[in-house]
Amino acid sequence: MPATPPTGPIATGALSTPDLDASGPAASAPKAPASTIAPEAPGPRRRILNLLPGLGLCAAAVVIALGVSSVLPTMSALLTAIILGVLLRNTVRLPAAIEPGLTFAAKKLLRLGVVLLGLQLVLGDILGLGAGMIVVVIAIVVIGIAATMLIGKWMGVSLTQRLLIACGFSICGAAAIAAVDGVIDTEDEEEVVTGIALVVVFGTLMIPIVPLLATAMHLTNHEAGLWAGGSVHEVAQVVATGGAIGGAALGLAVIVKLARVLMLAPVMAVIGVVRRRALAKSAPGADVNIKRPPIVPLFVLGFIAMVALRSTGWLPESVLDVGKTAQTALLAAAMFGLGMGVHIKRIVKVGPKPFLLALAATVVVASTALAGILIVG
Repeated sequence: MPATPPTGPIATGALSTPDLDASGPAASAPKAPASTIAPEAPGPRRRILNLLPGLGLCAAAVVIALGVSSVLPTMSALLTAIILGVLLRNTVRLPAAIEPGLTFAAKKLLRLGVVLLGLQLVLGDILGLGAGMIVVVIAIVVIGIAATMLIGKWMGVSLTQRLLIACGFSICGAAAIAAVDGVIDTEDEEEVVTGIALVVVFGTLMIPIVPLLATAMHLTNHEAGLWAGGSVHEVAQVVATGGAIGGAALGLAVIVKLARVLMLAPVMAVIGVVRRRALAKSAPGADVNIKRPPIVPLFVLGFIAMVALRSTGWLPESVLDVGKTAQTALLAAAMFGLGMGVHIKRIVKVGPKPFLLALAATVVVASTALAGILIVG
């Protein structure tokens, strides 16, 4: 007679302990309802497949943004990408399947783009500015951030919003805002997009204003170039401004701007330390359960490594060209992802305060740069 197959908990593997006494604790312990059991996390293949729709949309947006930038150099790929994202989000109903890929682009691809940004910097060029101008660059960043934070606090702007604006306007525009978001992990993504939009608006306005003011103040071509690099927000906007001034101004403007970009690493490190301390104070005695940001984020270390690698002079121009294109594409994909998180109705509700703070930040940064250049001579 064949043996009857076992049934019940032993057959299903429900019991993993040797205690098989039906009257023991195992039998009397309450079972968790099926609805409370956490679903199994998707495997790597499934996670990758989930990203593909959103990343595919980002790729299409990057192609369009790069095409527009090649035709209209003053329209940077980053600016075009974020505008595309905002327009698409607010005019077309899109499937939920694109959301994981958009989030991945806005977070992960963004940090990789910041890393590759380091390939644009050569320490020798920056040191060639001289000690006096390097001090001016440090003053622009430090005074710009400090003053913007204080003015924003007085105006009642949220801490994260004024920190995003302060770093974006003082260091290197959208890339700096994105880097700050990578360190503090801003809960309201619309604050990030608002900061980037303000950089675009005010930085673009500076393109004609700086050359006109430089002419009105009888600045030399050399001084005007230094001022453009010290006061305009985005690298692409600096190139446009330096080109409008003409002569040797363009080269000087770009070098000064890249010196400001180099300040990204120490500023992010300081923000990381401050955030760690704030988290520790908010939950004393719960250090084990607190996820603290690293003192220096990994992508900032990568940025520093790329600066060091570029400064060795070992990389051929072909590699640098590929790196620059990849950096632009990654940051454009991230800007599109951020733009897709913008709902215009919510932005309108933000009110005039961020715009007034952005104006104040622009005036502070430009004034500090001009004063420093005139003093250093």
